[in-house]
Amino acid sequence: MDLRITSCNNFFKLKGTLNKKNISVLKDEFQEAFHRFNTLTISVEDLESVDRTGVNALTELHSKALLSNVQLSIVGLGCKELYDHFKTQERQEAA
Repeated sequence: MDLRITSCNNFFKLKGTLNKKNISVLKDEFQEAFHRFNTLTISVEDLESVDRTGVNALTELHSKALLSNVQLSIVGLGCKELYDHFKTQERQEAA
């Protein structure tokens, strides 16, 4: 399944697969959102899979939010790859 992004104001829902083929769609969508909103919420609950490029793209969004002073929340259980990446980052920062 391809990536589908739906939004209502500053709440974005990702559904399907986030991979190298559709990263540009994600980046384009959030490029505009960073200019329109001070707070953003991304739900990853309906992501079926995320490859390494997709995980890196979400990490870049997080970094961009910090630099742009935009409050970004990523919510939902999502897929294991994404959860594992952020848990690993959390452990590295704590050490």
